[in-house]
Amino acid sequence: MRKTLAFCLLSAGLLIQAPAAQARVWTAPEGCEIFLTVQAKLCRVSNHYRCSADPKGDQWRADFDQEGLFFQSRINAETEWVESFDGVSRTQLEPNPADPARFSELVGSGLDSFEFQQSDDMGGRSLVSGYDRLTGKVAVIDGVTLDETEFDFTETDMAGNILRRGRGFEYISREWRMFFSGPGEADFGDGQWRPLDGSPVDFIFPGEKGFAATQPMFDCDALTAEASPAQAPIWRAKYTPGDAP
Repeated sequence: MRKTLAFCLLSAGLLIQAPAAQARVWTAPEGCEIFLTVQAKLCRVSNHYRCSADPKGDQWRADFDQEGLFFQSRINAETEWVESFDGVSRTQLEPNPADPARFSELVGSGLDSFEFQQSDDMGGRSLVSGYDRLTGKVAVIDGVTLDETEFDFTETDMAGNILRRGRGFEYISREWRMFFSGPGEADFGDGQWRPLDGSPVDFIFPGEKGFAATQPMFDCDALTAEASPAQAPIWRAKYTPGDAP
């Protein structure tokens, strides 16, 4: 949702990352291990990692643009978004959501709705509701088989005013239990829908060239402020940015 070019982590136990110009390979925080690097459209590279101190099934994502680390988020075993960090504040899921996101329900029935509240340490609160639906289509990207999903969500403030909306398509990995961004469009509260496509391009595994990279490779020259990956919802991969729980 919010992007800064100098990223400071605001939670104990997480690493403060040096600018990308000083290091082209990222090291995860102590006690954590990167298991996947994804080069995506919209000039973003994401390093996915797990930490031994977290509950079983939790996963983190660290997003980098051309100027370095700008966003981190954590999901649980059901791909439910738990918390995120940007350069300004920490945002977290409020307890007892009305309709928790459930990856198991999505893959089991083909449809999963969600409704939850989130708050940040700047005093902001909002309500997010929507759904994910399997389309029945399968995509193979860089040798990885993914299921396509359709999504629609709305985020409002506590008075009901629309802050942002998103709709379009994403991809899920049943094996990794995670979402990846896809083609869609977003309204950032002004009623105008803007196309966004943060689809993955390359999946890079431990030992392969480009693993743990901090420099994005795709769409960087064409990237505009209105099509920034940081504008994707922070609670997912939609973007999260979506993209995403």
